[in-house]
Amino acid sequence: MKLRAALLITTVIAATHISGAQTPANPDSALRSILSEIKGTTLTLQQAIEYGLKNATSVRIAEAAYLASEGSVRREAGMFDPELFFSISHLDQQQPTASFFAGAPILVTQQTNSQTGLRMDLPIGTQLQLTLNTVKLNTNSQFAFLDPEYDAFGSLSLRQPLLGGFAASARKQLTQSERQFEGAKARYDQQVLATSTQIEQTYWDLHAAERDYAVQKLTRDRADAFLNETELRAKTGLVGPNQVANARTLLAEQELQILERDEQFDHQSDQLASLIGMRPEPGLTRFIPTDEPQSDYPFDSVDVLVDHAAKNNLDLQAAQKDVDAARSLANAAGWEALPSVNLLGSLGSNGVAGNNQPVVFNGGVLRIERSGSFSDAVHQVFRRDYPNWSVGVEINIPIGLRSGLGEKERLEANVLGAEQRYIEQSRSLEDRVRATYRELSHGKSRLNAARQGVEAAQEQVRIGMIEFHNGRSTAFELVRLGEDLAIAQQRYSAALVRTAKAAATLKLLTSGAYPSTTNH
Repeated sequence: MKLRAALLITTVIAATHISGAQTPANPDSALRSILSEIKGTTLTLQQAIEYGLKNATSVRIAEAAYLASEGSVRREAGMFDPELFFSISHLDQQQPTASFFAGAPILVTQQTNSQTGLRMDLPIGTQLQLTLNTVKLNTNSQFAFLDPEYDAFGSLSLRQPLLGGFAASARKQLTQSERQFEGAKARYDQQVLATSTQIEQTYWDLHAAERDYAVQKLTRDRADAFLNETELRAKTGLVGPNQVANARTLLAEQELQILERDEQFDHQSDQLASLIGMRPEPGLTRFIPTDEPQSDYPFDSVDVLVDHAAKNNLDLQAAQKDVDAARSLANAAGWEALPSVNLLGSLGSNGVAGNNQPVVFNGGVLRIERSGSFSDAVHQVFRRDYPNWSVGVEINIPIGLRSGLGEKERLEANVLGAEQRYIEQSRSLEDRVRATYRELSHGKSRLNAARQGVEAAQEQVRIGMIEFHNGRSTAFELVRLGEDLAIAQQRYSAALVRTAKAAATLKLLTSGAYPSTTNH
C-alpha cells in the first residue's frame, strides 16, 4: 500500500515539534493556512450553477427538443385554421364547327373562370367549404342571347364522419403533439435540475480534491521536516542509518503523492469547467471552491420521500405523457377501423346576367328579358334567387377490415410498451430514492465516525512520536501509523462531501420537492 497515508503522519509530527505531548486538533484546523495559499479562481456553488445552466449543452439540447415539440403543437393546431383560396383561369379558343346550331362557322370563345372561398376542418372531423364560382363568357355565336354572359354559383358544403370517433380521430395528431410537448417540457425542466445536481456534485468533488491536495502538501512539508530531524538524531547517535533511510523513503513517496494530488485537483477543476462552460481567469489553472458542504440535512421517512418522487419527478411525468400520446393514437385507430359513414350536405344558389342581344332564327328575332352586369349575377347568388340544396350519406366498408384492425393492434402494442417503460422507470426511481435516503440518513453518523477515526489516528501518531523520541519506536513504525492516519483523513474528506451529494441527488429525484416539503 502506498504511503499516501503518511498524509497526516507528518501533520502531527510537525505539530509535536520533537517535544512530546500534544492534543489532537480538529481535522480541518491544521489545513487552513495551506488552503488559503492555494492559487486559483474562486467560485461559489451558485455561480457554478448559473454558468452551467447558461452554457451546458445538455440543457440546450433539451431546450431544442422542447421548442421543436412546441412547434409541432402549433403546426397541428394550424390544421384547424380557416383557409382562404382563390383561383382564376382564362381560355381563348377558335373552333371550326359543322353544326348550324353552333352559331358561327368558326366559333370564337373567350372564357374567364374564377373560384374563391373559405375551407375549414373542425376538431370534431367536420369539413366545411364555402365557395363562389364565376364565369365570364364572350362568344361570336349568333345564338347567344347574352354576350358577354356572366354566370355565378355559390355553395356551402359539409362532410361529417359519423363513425370516425369525432374528436378522437380528427384531433388525434394534435392531441399526440400536445402530450409530447408536455413531456418535452417536463424533460427540459428535469434536465435543468439534473445539470444543477451534476454541477453541485462535481463542485463538492472539487472541494474534496482541494482538501486532499492541501493535506498532501502539508504531509510532504512535514515529511521533509521529519527527514531533517532524523538526520540530526542520526548524527548524535540517537538513531541508526536505517531510520534515516525510512525517513527518506517517506519523503520520496510524499513527493510522488503530491504530484498525483495536484493532477487530481486540476482534473476535477477541468471537469467542472467543462460542465459550466467557463474557465479560470487567465494565468490560473484551477477553480477554488469557496462554499462548504453542510454536515446535517433534514429528511423525513423514506415512504414520504418515495411519495414525493412519484408525484413530482418530471422524468416520470414525461413518461406518463408518452403513454397518453400513444393512447390518443390507439383510441383514434379503434374508431378508424370501423366502416366509414359520412353525412354529406350542401346549400347553394345560382345567378346569371349579361348584355342582352337579339337572336335571328328562322326569319324571326328572338330576345330574352334577362340582362345585367357581373355584380347582378353575384347578387343573385347571395340573395339565393335560384337556390339549391342536397343531402346524402356515403358509406365505405373495407372487406375484412384488416388494415384498420392491424393498425389498431399495432398502436395498442405501442401503448403497452409505453406503460411498461413507465412502470420500469417508477420502480427504478423508488430504488434510487431509497438508496439515497440511506446515504442521507447515515450522513451525520458517517461524518462523526470519520472525524473520530482521524482524531484516533492522530493520537496514535502523537504517541508514536513520543516513543520514537524516547527510542522505543522506529521511523518505519511511524510510517505505518501515518498510513493509517492518511486513510482516516481521506475517509473524512469523502464523508464530508458524500452527504451533500446525496442531498443533491434526492432533490433531483423529487424534482425539487426535497427539502421544501420535508419536515424539519
